[in-house]
Amino acid sequence: MVGILLITHANLGDVLIECVSHVLNTRPAQLLAFGVSPTDDPHDLVADAAVQVASLDTGRGVLVLTDLFGASPANLALRVLVPGRVEAVAGVNLPMLLRVLTYREQQPLAGVVERAITGACDGVLRMKPV
Repeated sequence: MVGILLITHANLGDVLIECVSHVLNTRPAQLLAFGVSPTDDPHDLVADAAVQVASLDTGRGVLVLTDLFGASPANLALRVLVPGRVEAVAGVNLPMLLRVLTYREQQPLAGVVERAITGACDGVLRMKPV
């Protein structure tokens, strides 16, 4: 199973985990959140993030999901990447996370990365009244 680490602003990752736990009626395994506060220096957090990545890797790799490319959480995510072993996708949302959780046991890491991107995009729709 591919491990998943959410590196986000403040407690967004915790809230996303709470939401998927509600939808799935269980808290998914190998899923952690790492919040970055406004006063944190991302350079000081690299070692802690690397420890979380290592704790999630059971041999199939880790996918890091972050919220906003170019912001501190994404910059931190970039520091823990190991191509083919630890990959990252920015723009995390609930549809992305649900898609990743659904496919991470059947797909290799590269496939889970693709499912993350399509899940996020497929989950954005213009709603029209019925």
